[in-house]
Amino acid sequence: MPAARQGTEPRLSAWVERFLALAPRSGARVLDLACGLGRHSLYASVLGFRVLAADREPDFGVMSIGIPAIEFRRTDLESQPWPFGEEKFAAVIVTNYLHRPLFPRIAGALEEGGLLICETFTAPQAEAFGRPSNPLHWLRSGELLGLVRPLSVVAYEEGRTERGRFVQRICAAKPSPERGAQRFELGAR
Repeated sequence: MPAARQGTEPRLSAWVERFLALAPRSGARVLDLACGLGRHSLYASVLGFRVLAADREPDFGVMSIGIPAIEFRRTDLESQPWPFGEEKFAAVIVTNYLHRPLFPRIAGALEEGGLLICETFTAPQAEAFGRPSNPLHWLRSGELLGLVRPLSVVAYEEGRTERGRFVQRICAAKPSPERGAQRFELGAR
């Protein structure tokens, strides 16, 4: 997943830090898609989640050996069928990676009340920095809001981050048929 490699940073996404703690603890399992070097997988394990980290490259898989809370699965999300079957997750994390056909599968992989926490690049990122170079890896303005349907949007931002990157960020929840959409308190970062 070359686009993910180019955008991988050693620091945690502030967006993931802000919202992962709100994920339901019932299943307590998190999927980190295109995990790269695994910074968010490690963070989720520190919070007490069991983590399934997935990436095409085995970099993190080798490093995660011996961490009981983390399972690494090597898979190419773009050329193979959905590799997680009917598995359900309290949260799915996707950062610095975009493959539009996955969004319906991601929504289906969330347990009731589960959260999708996503942050990835917009076209101004490529215009300003020359990467990601593939237009398929850029979001159009407001596009992420449509990609997450039928999930309920908890929070959304689009623009330039504190680190100078141009992104869209979303946290969206899978509604419960009995309770409807979850409600979260707005708070300072």
